[in-house]
Amino acid sequence: MPDRLSILSPTGHLGFTPIERGSFEIGVGRRPDAIVADSGSCDIGPQPLGSDEHCSPEEWQRHDLELMLLAARQLGVPMIVGSASDTGTDRGVNQYADIIRGLARRHRLAPFKLSTICSQVSREEVARRLEDGVRIEGLDGRPPLTKETLARTDRLVAVMGVAPIIRALDEGADVVIAGRSSDSCIFAAPAIRAGFPEAAAYYLGKVLECASFAAEPFMGKESIIGTVTPDAVSVTAMHPGQRCTVASVASHAMYERANPFFEHVAGGALDMTHCRYEQVDERTTRVTGFAFRRDPVYRIKLEGAGKVGERAVAIAGIRDPYTIGHIDAVIDWARSKVEERWGPPGERYQLYYHVYGRDGVMGPWEPQRAFPAHELCLVVEAIAPRFEDAEVVCALGTRNLFYARLPEVKGTAGTAALMMDEVLRGKAGYEWTLNHVLPLADPFELVTIKTEVVGG
Repeated sequence: MPDRLSILSPTGHLGFTPIERGSFEIGVGRRPDAIVADSGSCDIGPQPLGSDEHCSPEEWQRHDLELMLLAARQLGVPMIVGSASDTGTDRGVNQYADIIRGLARRHRLAPFKLSTICSQVSREEVARRLEDGVRIEGLDGRPPLTKETLARTDRLVAVMGVAPIIRALDEGADVVIAGRSSDSCIFAAPAIRAGFPEAAAYYLGKVLECASFAAEPFMGKESIIGTVTPDAVSVTAMHPGQRCTVASVASHAMYERANPFFEHVAGGALDMTHCRYEQVDERTTRVTGFAFRRDPVYRIKLEGAGKVGERAVAIAGIRDPYTIGHIDAVIDWARSKVEERWGPPGERYQLYYHVYGRDGVMGPWEPQRAFPAHELCLVVEAIAPRFEDAEVVCALGTRNLFYARLPEVKGTAGTAALMMDEVLRGKAGYEWTLNHVLPLADPFELVTIKTEVVGG
């Protein structure tokens, strides 16, 4: 085992917006032992997974992959990308692999090994396990998976842990393009393979997963380097204007966690309860005290999405103080006019009013809901099996904002202003159907690893 291992993390979501070249090149100049980036997220919602589309422009994805590939080949170190093309489906893995092959030809790179790891799972495979009596527990309050929920799912992926990535590296991969992966595992894998303790490796992954989000002041898509030793992890900002401080690193360790002290991955959990943070220089923080708790049963997370319907959207602005003060009554009036023609919402349609300026972002969790702004933006959203129906429902629900009958109102116009008269076609609406954990006897059951030589 080496004394230390360093990993360069250039972005928290490859392709979502382009990597900043300046800090990346500074990081490459530090000669890291690997260049690793996550390329997916649930933050983008269920639509990209359900429809099997990428939400990041391919031009930006290619830009980031090119920077990483050329630097990794120059240094002769592994390049690892997880959750390829936003969702980690087989389409995303194949797309990124094609981009890598094209870049190798374009730059006439010397031959290297490219490994792809696919983790998309068929409904039939999951249904078979349900029929065999396997209990697939839900997360975040969801009930165990049922056949009915599975039937509503258009596409699902398994969130792999470190084992498939380690195997690809063992097979000599210079570049690994992985399907849906636990964010921290793509960084932990090379560290565990090199012999470092799991606790240190997983903490390395936890702090590197979002790149410069672990530094201050806030800057997006800037590079950081994490260095692991047997009992510590040090993280350093590469941008000259950023610092990895005790506060920034500790706060990122709590990022997106229901419990700020635990990070669950396939096979166990990183325990950060007793972590200690030390500022070792102006831009570097050192962390110790982490532990890793193995689960008695190896389980992986399943993510799935299913189509709800076609979406239509319209936008209206409201400035009249009286109307703003009675906005719920206005919306109820508009809903009632839709119901006169379409009946109550249900399988035929759904109708939503997002009131920006009051609670459009946080909804029922908005603490200042009783104090709306002096003007409101209403985004009216209709969902129906056919777009033509969603379009009509959305138009009815928007235009009837004009005609709401309110007490004490004598005017006949001016309650709302439309940004544009037409109803806009949105992408189809999807819902998360699976956020569950599946027990496995073997970490490789649901993945397929292929290795090839490219370049030359």
